[in-house]
Amino acid sequence: MSIRIAPPLLLIFLLMIHSDCTYTYPTGYQIMKVFWTNGWGVKPPDLSKDPEYSQRLQYLGDEQQNCTIRLSHVTQKDEHMYYFRFTTYTPDNKWLGHPGVTLTVTVYDSSTRYNSVRREDAGRYSCALHEHTYISPAVHLNVMYPPKESFVAVNPSGEIVEGDSVTLSCSSDSNPPAEISWFKRGKFVGSGRIYSISKISSDHSGEYKCKSINKRGEKYSDAVTLNVMYHPKSVSVFINGSPEIVEGDSVTLICSSDSNPPAEISWFKEGTFVGSGRIYSISNISSDYSGEYKCKSRNKHGEKDSDAVTLNVMCELMMVQ
Repeated sequence: MSIRIAPPLLLIFLLMIHSDCTYTYPTGYQIMKVFWTNGWGVKPPDLSKDPEYSQRLQYLGDEQQNCTIRLSHVTQKDEHMYYFRFTTYTPDNKWLGHPGVTLTVTVYDSSTRYNSVRREDAGRYSCALHEHTYISPAVHLNVMYPPKESFVAVNPSGEIVEGDSVTLSCSSDSNPPAEISWFKRGKFVGSGRIYSISKISSDHSGEYKCKSINKRGEKYSDAVTLNVMYHPKSVSVFINGSPEIVEGDSVTLICSSDSNPPAEISWFKEGTFVGSGRIYSISNISSDYSGEYKCKSRNKHGEKDSDAVTLNVMCELMMVQ
């Protein structure tokens, strides 16, 4: 018997051989044991008990006439003379097939070379010989490459309001898998594929990036911006002008408010609406304008009043002669 296979050093192309075999024995004898061996002598080894063969050798015959075997994952080490042996219940009646079967393994030096391997080339590969139905066990080609196509997804994807929980997920294509780091405006803030913020506040607003790094390289994602919406805070009124206000002066009240989106501003004098806009100006002021003023800051997420400021308009004294 002669077969040809590819060497284990090339894509581990291991063939399976199938040897048809028949045998006969004298009438009146009862078969006790049948086995294949590659040894000669008084007690040749049973290959089905040999660790080198037990998982690869399959006896397809019987204890009557068929001694067919199948040997899988054949390599050059399997080059031997093989014999079929059987024994009967009659003492000292043991037979060994002679001259046996010669297994010759011929190595074909055949290989496939990728001069510039790509990640798309990764996968399982098998090989076969022309005019043979045997296909080798598959080997896995594992292509290593640096991180590519890193990007950040924000959940929820819509408007973010103060108090919400927000999750940033970093996706990166790399092999081996990359380690992920998170940065806000260039400052490290966390690690791992997912960066979670519970009860988000306005302080979390800003640009975020993730960095993917493995032993082949690193890559930053494009920045994503968290724009946290919140109701007006820190509402206050400033008086622009001399602290001492005299009739005829011009006075400007400025309302400061921290909110997102920007708030609409309304002005009230002792509870009565008097104007709108961030700036409330009074020219040629008179004593009628004396009193407490507040501004109200309002957006769709809430509203807040400033503390009151008091305008105390002094009358101008006139000398009468």
